[in-house]
Amino acid sequence: MFARSTTINAMLMSMEAGIAQVRDEVMPTLVEMDGCIGLSMMADRESGRCITTTAWRSEQAMRATDEELRPVRERLARTLGGSPQVQEWEIAVLHRDHRSVAGACIRATWVQVDPEKLERAIDVYRLASLPRLEDLAGFCSASLLVDRASGRAVSSVTYDSREAMDSNRDAAASMRAATSKDAGAQVLDTGEFELVIAHLRVPELT
Repeated sequence: MFARSTTINAMLMSMEAGIAQVRDEVMPTLVEMDGCIGLSMMADRESGRCITTTAWRSEQAMRATDEELRPVRERLARTLGGSPQVQEWEIAVLHRDHRSVAGACIRATWVQVDPEKLERAIDVYRLASLPRLEDLAGFCSASLLVDRASGRAVSSVTYDSREAMDSNRDAAASMRAATSKDAGAQVLDTGEFELVIAHLRVPELT
């Protein structure tokens, strides 16, 4: 399974229009494309950072849609008032305790790993991180997307509510530090987002 993420730093006044455009225009177009297995969008209403992620059954299916989706991304960028940054990933891990509910939030962590040590880092996430994440208040699901060529990866952990995510922030930070050390990963960035559109249909990958 593969994924393409599009990050746009939006103007705050344009965020609601952009979310509506993804929900009402982009998503219906995408779900009809061969090999597409859904879309999600997360947004930080304070910073304006919006990340839309599409999931695909194969790398070939994802790449085949790139040119067709380029004008779609450009129209969304104009609505949001920012420039799109596109990243393609392999979905290495996905574990879902239950489907997300209204009000769900996501904590995302971007890391850098030596590409030669990426497989070990994936194992650390799967075998060490996931069991501990499941114990956090309000845990819903977790995923790990990787770029094997560069060694970059992003973990996204979904919680049932903002309150749940707030309550486990310190525990998650401690876990992040320990896991990064065990995996030989450098944390590049973290962010907390509202899950504004949840329509991914990726099966369990653990």
